[in-house]
Amino acid sequence: MAARVLPLPTLLLCAALAATAAPACAQAAADTANNKHLAIGADERVIRAGDTRLRVIVENPGDRERADELHRWLDECAQAALTAFGHFPLREATVRIRLVPRRGRDSSRDSSPVPWGQTRRGDGVAVLLYVRDDASLAELRADWTAVHELSHLFHPYLGDQGRWLAEGLASYYQNVLRARAGLLDADEAWRRLDGGFQRGRAVGAGRRMDQVGWSRGSTMRIYWAGAAYWLDADLALRRERGTTLEHVLGRYSDCCLDGDEHLEPRAFVDALDRAGGRGVFARLYRRYAAMTEFPPLDAAYRELGLSTADGALRLSADADAARLRRAIMSAPRRDPSPRGRGD
Repeated sequence: MAARVLPLPTLLLCAALAATAAPACAQAAADTANNKHLAIGADERVIRAGDTRLRVIVENPGDRERADELHRWLDECAQAALTAFGHFPLREATVRIRLVPRRGRDSSRDSSPVPWGQTRRGDGVAVLLYVRDDASLAELRADWTAVHELSHLFHPYLGDQGRWLAEGLASYYQNVLRARAGLLDADEAWRRLDGGFQRGRAVGAGRRMDQVGWSRGSTMRIYWAGAAYWLDADLALRRERGTTLEHVLGRYSDCCLDGDEHLEPRAFVDALDRAGGRGVFARLYRRYAAMTEFPPLDAAYRELGLSTADGALRLSADADAARLRRAIMSAPRRDPSPRGRGD
């Protein structure tokens, strides 16, 4: 445990009274140590799951109580990520939480509790989250950004041509994993996925998906056409291979994932097929990468028992469809096989 540093006034008081008031000094030190509102700098803690380690650093919490609150929130988001395959994707990763002031306290334009997040490679920082300094714990729990960024740890760096795959996976899992962890109602998770698909479709046609990169105005299409790819893959794996997306991603992470690695998108999907996809990922990649319009989801929606009317999502009571929806939004049973074994 790190030594606790007393503030200067306390140290001077203890020095002045050392000969006659040792008990008073001891009490002053105890009171200071127990003060939850003691100003602190960076606060670092570790979340462990098996042999994996997630370092969480709150850079400027102000006091111990706020640091505790932010660590509690990030731990909940990390536990949501763990519902994918039971351990963090990398042996060690770091999350930095940086508090920032709201721009214009009376403006609704800056209402997001986590206005920005980023996953970075190669400099020891895996995830950086900018958190509004006045965001409440309830607001943070309702936000998707942290789970989205943690989901980026499930894949290598894919470059501009693979941005739609990377952002699509994080957008798909920001809803699925939060539902599995109880941070989001399962039916609401389907509504949020559908809302994302509607926003992506509204962008209209453009360049091929593997050529969009960072094109201005294409963000919603990149994120949600990419999410459609991963939903399609998840359904195909369940239907054709008797396995799941998280099972394949877990096997890939065990054998091959390196946090600093840069892979071409096609090399990544080929590696997923070797890890258990057996052709599903490459087949869908060829189709999605060449699309210039938003992918049709009619077949996926029929299988899931989803339909839309007047912009609202309806969930069918059909038993098979409801069972499939529950399976996707429920934490999977753990694969007892050891790490590193592939198909």
